[in-house]
Amino acid sequence: MQRLPPAVSEVWFYHLERTALEQALPELLEKTLSRGWRALVRCRTLERAADLDQALWTYRDDSFLPHGLEGEPGAERQPVLVSAGGGNPNAAQALFLIDDAEPGPLEDYARTVVFIDGRDEAAVVAGRARWTSLKGAGAAVSYWKQKPEGGWEKRA
Repeated sequence: MQRLPPAVSEVWFYHLERTALEQALPELLEKTLSRGWRALVRCRTLERAADLDQALWTYRDDSFLPHGLEGEPGAERQPVLVSAGGGNPNAAQALFLIDDAEPGPLEDYARTVVFIDGRDEAAVVAGRARWTSLKGAGAAVSYWKQKPEGGWEKRA
């Protein structure tokens, strides 16, 4: 069982049922930046990180989401860093976990967001296991589900 220090304040699970990650992630990153926080988006592979990096550049014509990809010059200065590595290179307050990426130590983050792809049964099973593990370790967990009309509703 994963042990968490008391400094870990929140772990939010977002269950994607109607919206693809590439649509939901930018909205939540914008909210994170509006709080004055930095964000680290952690993927399982560098290829997935590169795909998300590209999606963040093109997700909406009328918006700009400042971000960079791990390994690029100045990556540590990015308000949003997309990575497949460990650590917290951009001193982010929010960690976003994609495709069941390993979280590593969570004590550096005020909030961790775990995305669960509801259209993938293996992802749902992995999300439930992560919820159980983190809750058992004492983390303050909450579960957010998509509403039929759009937006999110806190369910647990």
